[in-house]
Amino acid sequence: MKFTRLVAVPLIALALTVPLGLMAQADGDALPGAPSAEQVTTSKLVYGLLSDSRYAYRPRPLDATMSSEIFDHYLEALDGGKLFFTAGDVDRFRAYEKGMGESVRSGNLEPAYTIFALYKQRVADRVAYARGLLEQDMFDFTGDDRWEYDREDAAWAADAAALDALWKQSVRNDWLRLKLAGKQPDEIRKTLDRRYLNLANSVAALDQEDAFQSFLNAYTSTVDPHTDYMNPRTAKLFTQSMSLSLEGIGAQLQKQDDVVVIRELIAGGPAAISGKFKPGDRIVGVGQGASGAMEDVVGWRLDDVVEKIKGPKDTQVRLDVVPGEATLDSKPVRIVLTRARVKLEEQAAKSEIITLPAPASGGADKRIGVIKLPAFYQDFEGRRTRNGEYTSATRDVSRLLEQFRTDGVDGVVLDLRNNGGGSLNEAIELTGLFIDKGPVVQVRESGGRVSVEGDRTPGVSWDGPLAVLINRSSASASEIFAGAIQDYGRGLVIGETSFGKGTVQNIVPLDRWPANEGDRYGHVKLTIAQFFLPGGSSTQNKGVVPDIAFPVTVDASEFGESTYDNALEWRQIAAVPHQRYGDFSPLLPRLEALHAARVKQDKEFQWWTADVAEFRAEREKSYVSLNEAERRAERDRDAAKRERRQEQRKALGLALDPLADTKDDGLQASERNIAEDAAREKAAEKRPDPLLRESAAILADAVRLLNSDRQLSAQVLPESTVPGVWAQ
Repeated sequence: MKFTRLVAVPLIALALTVPLGLMAQADGDALPGAPSAEQVTTSKLVYGLLSDSRYAYRPRPLDATMSSEIFDHYLEALDGGKLFFTAGDVDRFRAYEKGMGESVRSGNLEPAYTIFALYKQRVADRVAYARGLLEQDMFDFTGDDRWEYDREDAAWAADAAALDALWKQSVRNDWLRLKLAGKQPDEIRKTLDRRYLNLANSVAALDQEDAFQSFLNAYTSTVDPHTDYMNPRTAKLFTQSMSLSLEGIGAQLQKQDDVVVIRELIAGGPAAISGKFKPGDRIVGVGQGASGAMEDVVGWRLDDVVEKIKGPKDTQVRLDVVPGEATLDSKPVRIVLTRARVKLEEQAAKSEIITLPAPASGGADKRIGVIKLPAFYQDFEGRRTRNGEYTSATRDVSRLLEQFRTDGVDGVVLDLRNNGGGSLNEAIELTGLFIDKGPVVQVRESGGRVSVEGDRTPGVSWDGPLAVLINRSSASASEIFAGAIQDYGRGLVIGETSFGKGTVQNIVPLDRWPANEGDRYGHVKLTIAQFFLPGGSSTQNKGVVPDIAFPVTVDASEFGESTYDNALEWRQIAAVPHQRYGDFSPLLPRLEALHAARVKQDKEFQWWTADVAEFRAEREKSYVSLNEAERRAERDRDAAKRERRQEQRKALGLALDPLADTKDDGLQASERNIAEDAAREKAAEKRPDPLLRESAAILADAVRLLNSDRQLSAQVLPESTVPGVWAQ
């Protein structure tokens, strides 16, 4: 099982969920030996919610088996790559293994903190060793050595000497990457020394709250893969991410060494409107209001700086800023901003129209509208307070569909690739835009009671041809929508089999039980039900299987619900009556044939398929060579391939790849020029997307075939009497 709850994330927006921040003060306090009163209470509350109540869909008793799982998950969260602890360390930890469950139940967190403290020490030890290696004469790359980077299933290193051997190869690989990028030894040594020091400082700054959240999530993950504990700060940021809005200055920040840097300005936010900021500028001081003391934030944790900058709308914040082009010791510029509510438009639904030329056999061009939906977002608080302007994925998609009707498009592709889900209510309401009244999802609670949730609003927003594009990262609410569209025969599903998350989670504030007026104990996101499609099938583990399949990018054994060892099993229940607009099975063989013939002539699709095969082959290796000649030859082949493809794009009149000249610079994200890196990220959004275009072409094929063959149309869409109407 792949389990990672303690994550280093150097880049966050001032609104998106902030995972456990590892970019922190270099002189972080040592972990206290005893938990706080709030942590003891929180641990007991989480235990009561998940193991001693009927709230959870699958409550688990805190027995010896679960204690062992908590132990394993905690170690995996701290050292999933097995690069810090030795087998001897783990053997010593075994004394705590059987008591992990009791630690949660009683709030006795000393064992978890003891392990965490040693983790911090081991990281410091390893970093000191790695920095020392940089001065050694060990960077000859003529042999047959290799770096075995995939250690998920490896045994714990026998002792410190075994870890030394692992780290030696890791450091040599880091050095070789920079050497291949053209860096000289002194520059390489300086870059890597700073990189390793930043790692040490980041982990040294982890505090008791970090250890507590990580340990509780080791427990919650043993209940099921999608149950999480969120401390008050994390819970607040989760709510902001779902509402696609924030109250602050409207800037995306990133930690670089000891300084917080502006990566991107959010359009419409106070920072962008002021005209006084640009990507790469560094924030070195923060003050509240017109006269609050200025605090030097150099060396602070990223999430702590974010917390200082954010605040209620219409309040002031003062920032000391060093321009990106100036040296860090330059005199900062003081800028005063009034905070505002900022909408995160980049995360909202977006549209475009793809025009597909008529085939050689004749006919008209087809214009296919595309809606890219990154998440099923909703402003829960805005909806609760009946604010008519609350953010909603369904509302945004409805407006885009209205524009498509005005533009007269021939069909719509809803792109749900990498959409990990969100609001269940949004999934239901979004489905209602494409079907008349009817059930969308069946929700089975832990006691077995099944309720049916559906669209109760008559009429549809789009009755024309529809396709849904999914991949392995399409999960949860995306699967509800795609599966319902499939069950209703309302449209085609194209792409890869989806993630397979067929469970429903609810957010439970822990402060409700102690009747606390503040926000002291955090929230639990827990699984409360399993959902089933109108036809009775669960998407759990199996996912949604597309009607037209593209090559698999990530195998089900590597990623998805099926990789969790404690995931719920697949089930099926009775179907509920629902309308069937169509049956695409008679059409699919012809669509498959047209698709296969077209992609044989589609260079972009062929390149993508070849790249997928190459990527999968590399993943199977789980190592990289440390032979310079071999690595240089690989690099040169990749560069030649990119150059060759770019020339072919020019010859064929295809859009050029804006990242074709991008090479491996050997740097981590926090080490690059932030303004240039942000620009590359934006350019990546404009890269050719053969899968999207092919999905539009498949839908256009379906439109042509059904509009031109009345007998086929009668088989596929028996209720439709008007060409181009699929939901009559």
